[in-house]
Amino acid sequence: MRLRKVAAGIAASAAVLAFAASPASADTAGGTLSFRQQLQPIDGLGFAAAFQRATLIRGDRGLSPQSTQAILDLLFNRQTGTGASIVRTGIGSSTDHVYDHMATIEPTNPGSPDATPTYVWDGDDGAQVWFLQQAQKYGVHRFYADAWSAPGFMKTNGTDIQGGTLCGVVGATCASGDWRQAYANYLVQYLKFYRQEGIRITDIGFANEPDFTATYASMRFTPEQAVDFVKVLGPTLQREGQGTKLVCCDSFGWHQAADYSAAIEADPLADRYVTTHTGHYYASIADTPLPTDNHSWMTEWNPSGNTWNEAWDDGSGWAGITIAESIHNTFAKAGASAYVYWVAASLGATRALIQIADSGDGYRVSKRLWAFAAYSRFIRPGAFRVPAQLSDPNVDVTAFRNEDGSMVVELLNLATAPVSTTFTSDTLIHQATTYLTDETHSVGLTGDARIQDKQLPVQLPARSLTTIVLH
Repeated sequence: MRLRKVAAGIAASAAVLAFAASPASADTAGGTLSFRQQLQPIDGLGFAAAFQRATLIRGDRGLSPQSTQAILDLLFNRQTGTGASIVRTGIGSSTDHVYDHMATIEPTNPGSPDATPTYVWDGDDGAQVWFLQQAQKYGVHRFYADAWSAPGFMKTNGTDIQGGTLCGVVGATCASGDWRQAYANYLVQYLKFYRQEGIRITDIGFANEPDFTATYASMRFTPEQAVDFVKVLGPTLQREGQGTKLVCCDSFGWHQAADYSAAIEADPLADRYVTTHTGHYYASIADTPLPTDNHSWMTEWNPSGNTWNEAWDDGSGWAGITIAESIHNTFAKAGASAYVYWVAASLGATRALIQIADSGDGYRVSKRLWAFAAYSRFIRPGAFRVPAQLSDPNVDVTAFRNEDGSMVVELLNLATAPVSTTFTSDTLIHQATTYLTDETHSVGLTGDARIQDKQLPVQLPARSLTTIVLH
């Protein structure tokens, strides 16, 4: 193999990082990369901006325009930020506009499911309209709108909080009648309002954590009830939804989501309408595929914790390396096509990617953002995950091939010592660029080299994430 130095001050090795291997380094038997094979397709990586979190980024609490722009660049810029490609929004159900609530587009009960609804649209939707418009400027076009609850008058408990079930689904009879079609119309109207703002919602969900009762907006569906409603919403979307894809069901745990997927797959009509199966990472992690042949997305998670944390690896369980492990599991073990984090930015003791000051012009960036960026900046919508093998159990490896032909290898070294190995590729490598994320690097460029070979040597610092982009 011949290496040619391409820039002064940059290491002349494709993947050998700029440090000398120490005696403590572990030499691992070589790995393999199979870029000519395809595993699951990739739809992208993103985050949520629901519950008025977008108002914080916009500057409603005092951020300067310069800080707002800097945060947008951190979130969406493909050269200096995460380059996120999906945004998840919240479809509101609250009758007020208090911070941390999401306002409904139908605040007044029309009296019956068949009565003409009075929809109300403020053109802002808790700054989500503004946020998606900003995302569009960076080239983002995958927008997932999800409802935590129907308006309270459509539910068995009469309120949008504390669970309750949509009136009319199997097992949920209400004196007010069957609100299934009215709720389906409500969701389609939300899509229409966004279209008039120049935004096409590409994916829509009608339930968030339907197996969990929350003190905030929430609504229960059993798998059977979810299938029941899919068969109402599905045809409604096909008639009026302008091509928006139906998503279900955002269970609060990945293993729990399997029950919803299985129920949908078992019903030919419901299976016809649902294009994407979704689950969260709270009650159980994404470490096995959902029982579906459709795309699956991990659509919400952040690690539990009670303080703001900017560390890469401090043993807390909510530092940057934890996010890298979560992304690896989601793609490599669960075979998912997308990873959506909770949330882009928030206040106080948050595990968001960015912390925004409660008032005034201030924000801070976590290593969680850079762990996320190490994947989202380089693994683009339309990519495929490809087989990647390494015998060392301490190194998590995933590999991807993008539509433009670029190839990405992600190497998460969980060992407390450096690791040295060589990968053999089934594809000729012409150039390799290496980025490092650890306590002192944030997707930092550490190597750029020309190669004419199928051999890729790597040296991985302890407890680090190495991203290698190949052409």
